[in-house]
Amino acid sequence: MSVAFAIVGSGPSGMYAADALLKKFPSCKIDVFDKIPMPFGLIRYGVAPDHFKTKNTSRQFLRTLELDQVRYLGNVEIGRDISVHELQDNYNAVIFAIGAYNDRKLGVPGENLPGVYGACAFVGWYNAHPDFSNINPMLDGENVAVIGIGNVALDVCRVLSKSRSEMMGTDISSPALDIIQDMPLEEIHMFGRRGPVEAGFTPKELGEVRNLDRCSAIVAADQLPDCVEGDFEGREKGIKEKNLLILRELANQDASRKSIKMHFQFYASPVKILGKHRVEGIRMERTEVNNGKATLTGETFDVPCCSVITAIGYQTKPPDGVPLDGVSINNTHGWVRDNLYVVGWAKRGSSGTIPTNGPDSRNVIDLLTDNLNRGGTNKLKPGGEATDKLLSVRNVRVVSASDVERIKDAEIANATKNHPWEKFISIKEMLAVLD
Repeated sequence: MSVAFAIVGSGPSGMYAADALLKKFPSCKIDVFDKIPMPFGLIRYGVAPDHFKTKNTSRQFLRTLELDQVRYLGNVEIGRDISVHELQDNYNAVIFAIGAYNDRKLGVPGENLPGVYGACAFVGWYNAHPDFSNINPMLDGENVAVIGIGNVALDVCRVLSKSRSEMMGTDISSPALDIIQDMPLEEIHMFGRRGPVEAGFTPKELGEVRNLDRCSAIVAADQLPDCVEGDFEGREKGIKEKNLLILRELANQDASRKSIKMHFQFYASPVKILGKHRVEGIRMERTEVNNGKATLTGETFDVPCCSVITAIGYQTKPPDGVPLDGVSINNTHGWVRDNLYVVGWAKRGSSGTIPTNGPDSRNVIDLLTDNLNRGGTNKLKPGGEATDKLLSVRNVRVVSASDVERIKDAEIANATKNHPWEKFISIKEMLAVLD
């Protein structure tokens, strides 16, 4: 019997953790669980559909799942099909890598009106995530407001503004693409509480809005500082300086030729979503930034819009019994309690890019290894054998790595013209391929 580990979540942080465990414990057995039949979490459902090269990261993770020591158990939800305590009893260590799939609230009047969507849900919708594929967003007007000035906000703005030809070769959900293309869109307003220097987007993401077919980015030159000031050093300062250069370029371009305008509006904070029965507009308040903090000025203005999409961060939602500390699982450097650990966004909040999860997961596995070595690995656990019995008794339809390939083959066969595949938008459809 080998040392047995359970990883809950098959996104980047979970798969990096699996690779690190295999290096530390070459003869171990690893079971990777995911509540969705298809693996890889953020890569499949969070990365923008037009960032196809980024999605290719999943190839290395697929090779890990194909190893004899690793099993994939998709369509298994922890807390529903098997409990956290049962996992802890059956495995030497359990690593939660469940990400953060819940949008943080704005906390302003009107945010519960139809037409308000968190970016997690909205991105999940156009990426065919089963939890969000049926939100049917209200994209029936000329204006949309996006709250946030990070990469996710830029993704949303870019996907809304691109033409159908620009979306060729992507894996966007076809029903979502049709709705977006049918929208009579004229203006996208992207709002940030702070200024361009404090914005969270990266030069690569920002640069992608420079040459869109039907959309011009609008930047007010008087909102751009002469230089980057503040407590920024090294690589971070370089990123801010590159952003400022691109924003100046956008401010100086001729924006009159294209039918859609993407407005970058800094120093503005939402105070109310307007409308009686649905979103009709948004009320913003001007801000000032002092020492990196935004303060309200009392000056408000209204912007009409048919939808509001909030990209202000995510929070995790662990199963009952796993302690939540604000937006992440309560932990000490990745250790939660007993033989329970956490990695990725569920550990540190929704920050960083996909590669950021590599060192983060490795650090947690280093800690896990030290703890396990101190406690001894002679108390081996039954691992997958016990889990299989529980899931069988409970009639859980477990999706294996070979099943994943069958589902993917069906998605490729279902591809529409100029797209690599058409993702199934429901778990029922995925399982139907196997049955």
